[in-house]
Amino acid sequence: MISSHEIITFINRKIAKVTGSLILGGFVFITYEVLSLNKLLQIDTQALHQEKLKSYVYVRTASLRPSEYQGITYKARKEIHKAVRKILETEAKIFRRPFNEQFSTFDGEDHECALWLLLKRSQSEDKAVRLQAVQDLASNSHWHDYQYGTVAQTCDQRTAIGLARSKDVDLRFFLPPPPLPKIKTVSKGKDYPIEDELRLLLVSLPQTGLDPCVQYFTSLALRESSQTLAAQRGGLWCFGGNGLPYCETLSKIPSETVELFCLQALVQHSKMSSHCDKIEAKGGLQLLQRIYQLRKDSAKIQRNIIRIIGNMALDERLHSSIVRAGWVSILAEVMKSPHVIQSSHASRALANLDRDTVKEKYPDGVYVLHPQYRSSQPIRADILFIHGLLGAAFKTWRQQDIDRHLDKKASEKEEDYIQCWPKTWLASDCPSLRIISVEYDTHLSDWKAKCPVEAHRKSIAFRSSELLDKLKAAGIGDRPLVWVSHSMGGLLVKKMLVDASKNPEMDKIVNNTRGIVFYSVPHHGSQLAEYSINARYLLFPSVEVKELSKDSPALKELNDDFLSFAKDKKFSVLSFAETLPTHIGSMIKLHVVPVESADLGIGDLIPVDVNHLNICKPKKKDAFLYQRTLKFIQDVLAQEL
Repeated sequence: MISSHEIITFINRKIAKVTGSLILGGFVFITYEVLSLNKLLQIDTQALHQEKLKSYVYVRTASLRPSEYQGITYKARKEIHKAVRKILETEAKIFRRPFNEQFSTFDGEDHECALWLLLKRSQSEDKAVRLQAVQDLASNSHWHDYQYGTVAQTCDQRTAIGLARSKDVDLRFFLPPPPLPKIKTVSKGKDYPIEDELRLLLVSLPQTGLDPCVQYFTSLALRESSQTLAAQRGGLWCFGGNGLPYCETLSKIPSETVELFCLQALVQHSKMSSHCDKIEAKGGLQLLQRIYQLRKDSAKIQRNIIRIIGNMALDERLHSSIVRAGWVSILAEVMKSPHVIQSSHASRALANLDRDTVKEKYPDGVYVLHPQYRSSQPIRADILFIHGLLGAAFKTWRQQDIDRHLDKKASEKEEDYIQCWPKTWLASDCPSLRIISVEYDTHLSDWKAKCPVEAHRKSIAFRSSELLDKLKAAGIGDRPLVWVSHSMGGLLVKKMLVDASKNPEMDKIVNNTRGIVFYSVPHHGSQLAEYSINARYLLFPSVEVKELSKDSPALKELNDDFLSFAKDKKFSVLSFAETLPTHIGSMIKLHVVPVESADLGIGDLIPVDVNHLNICKPKKKDAFLYQRTLKFIQDVLAQEL
């Protein structure tokens, strides 16, 4: 008979054997992982410095030898991991310890292996392999938080930008912005107000040899700051100096208004490459981020800030600074905004950062409405939208506004209201198009002029030259092209095509033009100009309005020049004409562009029972205005689509 002592001795020996095996197995596992990961990850020597900045940790590019993820070595590694995992699970059960969920899949399951393989492939020298790896990373949604964190810490700058431009990407792929520098203090430990920091940044930028607009905005921002102090003491700050054009901002608190002045000045400075260097060197990226975080309730301030980042991103030398400052995660988040203006500004900034898939650059005022994300869909042609007087890149092309007094179901329709029909409807119907919208400043009166520069800079001729340079940078002319224009924008289209036809470097824009859509374009002048000139003591008509005078010699010359080569090029033309008057303010009612003025003389002319503002705003997707425009685009681009 076996004694109790012998039973205890036998059990202890068994436990010792199991424990010894577990210890040995664990030791083998740890040793193998150290050697394996050491080979897999070669961390840059600057990693420690980056970690101090709470920024990205970069991984060197490694070769992609098939033997590393296929064959006997790969299979043996998986089998070893499975065996070790079973040992660890058994140990946890015997000693009744909680089993770490991370170890249950660590480098053992297929998706875990895929994580590290995709990270390696995302840094391949082979562009096709690299892009596919980023796409595969972005499409995964079953990973754990720590795995997204692994990608955020180990992916390089190029991969982070690619992920940010991937549709429906998980924001856990991105590190949060690094801690911001400590705010400067004045006497008695008080912090500098944000507007003071902005003024200091503006003062540090070059002040001589400036573009008139840059000089105007800078002096305005610095001058209004002193008026803000007066406002804080109960004085009227708006009616002094050049504050009159900004009286409408009285509804905002003075400090926020001054921030807007300063940011508008920085927008102008950011259009100059040498000034972007200074903004970055003076800590401007961090200051802008602080303001962005503080002004989450101001879409206008945030929009101006992202506009500045988009301008700075035109300079590839600043890309690393922009990424290190944490702007990629912010832009990725804004890309998900339901507001088309916000998301389009972020899209432009990321497109300028993405040199892996975007060869074009998008200067200030040039926005891609589609595609805003990376896509495997090849681009066959370009559609270019040019707004008119008092228009904008987005609001001009919105769905027709709902009249709540006439429409009993207005509240239901508001839920389906489209902020920009080219981005929503046209992109859906023609996904292989690149859709671009351009923005430039126009005004009825010089009282409202944002930048009162010399008259020639507001002329159609100057704007044509300025926009052609921007469009060339954006790759306009490299593909078949259709222009869509409203009001004065149509005159600008004609002038750009005439100028491009005379410039050998721009002639491909003319040669690739397939068609033009004109929405109430005043080819022979506008009654708005006649009224404004007659009431000049009230309105002080701007250069843009004066150029629209009926039977203007300049308009006649432009029309003759355009028709002389448009007929030779056999451009397809579709013109829409308004038949209803438009309310200008509360007292003026005008038929802005009569049917006879909207008649170019070539192509189809279609009168529509709408006013001047709504001629380019379809009521719904199946409305005649949109469907006829869509058919025209599909017909002239039939070979490409």
